Amino acid sequence: MTAQTQTANRRQDGSEGQREIIAVAQKLFTTIGYRKTTVADIAAELGMSPANVYRFFDSKKSINEAVAELLLDGIVAELGAIATSPAPPSTRLADFMRELARLSDERFMTNSRVNDMVEDAMTESWSVCVRYAENVQSMIARIVEDGQVSGDFNIDDSLVFAACVKATMTCFMHPTMMALSTGLGRPDIEQVIAFTLRGLGYQPAD
Repeated sequence: MTAQTQTANRRQDGSEGQREIIAVAQKLFTTIGYRKTTVADIAAELGMSPANVYRFFDSKKSINEAVAELLLDGIVAELGAIATSPAPPSTRLADFMRELARLSDERFMTNSRVNDMVEDAMTESWSVCVRYAENVQSMIARIVEDGQVSGDFNIDDSLVFAACVKATMTCFMHPTMMALSTGLGRPDIEQVIAFTLRGLGYQPAD
């Protein structure tokens, strides 16, 4: 039995095949670059034919969408732990914003190839990015609503203010905006956190 036949046999379960393709694609996208990587490159790395890759994904775009979704879901999972922690709402929101900025910088900006991959995903696979933004906003909304209920935040509509907070964070979570705003006098994240908490009517204890 050849190595290629053994590999094909392991992929009788479609989900396993998809996971393997995504893992290899992620490696190639972050080393060679999304725009330079071809489906043939991914297939060769896996020891299969390009036609076999197309059994699981109908295009390179759909592979990139899956890789980007995996990356963004990882950020959401880390932020979710902060959003649901027992810390006071003001502390949670500050930690959430700080971590969102840190993770975005770490995942998107430290590797230009990852930046290209995510930017292309935002252009080609908008639904993935919309889901990511919606997840971020829903977590912010939970924190803001908790602060509204506890009296930490003096606001009328938690959903509107959650949307405002997410908009405020655009320059810290969108790769293109992060790159463009860095040289345009963008305030640092601590200044943005202080501005946001004041906007929410938070009054720190003396």
